[in-house]
Amino acid sequence: MCYDVCEGMAFLESHQFIHRDLAARNCLVDSDLSVKVSDFGMTRYVLDDQYVSSVGTKFPVKWSAPEVFHYFKYSSKSDVWAFGILMWEVFSLGKQPYDLYDNSQVVVKVSQGHRLYRPQLASDTVYHIMYSCWHELPEKRPTFQQLLSSIEPLREKDKP
Repeated sequence: MCYDVCEGMAFLESHQFIHRDLAARNCLVDSDLSVKVSDFGMTRYVLDDQYVSSVGTKFPVKWSAPEVFHYFKYSSKSDVWAFGILMWEVFSLGKQPYDLYDNSQVVVKVSQGHRLYRPQLASDTVYHIMYSCWHELPEKRPTFQQLLSSIEPLREKDKP
């Protein structure tokens, strides 16, 4: 699932689109079990890989990068942050991220450097990939193309 979503997001990134609402709830499973990214209602085409929304715009806090909830600044790197949360959802078998906190508490915790724990089903390697998506500085987060390169060997390893 993570590979398919990452592949879709790499496509969007390469065509200068930002999704802004990437989460497991916005993915569809095809009859051949491939996963498709959906819900493009918040998607924006950007020329400089950045979109600033207006104050008061609603957004999914628990999937949002710090620059989104502090400055309303979206980019492909804020989508990468959300992809890390999506990976966490997958490897925790659909748990709600930050389930013990309300949105305002999540903002405080994430701003203080708190990150989601390693789900039991995630290997150290998988957790390292998802954790790299949550770097405080957007420019230090991987691109979707880099994430594909990291995930591909794990995908190959899992084939029978």
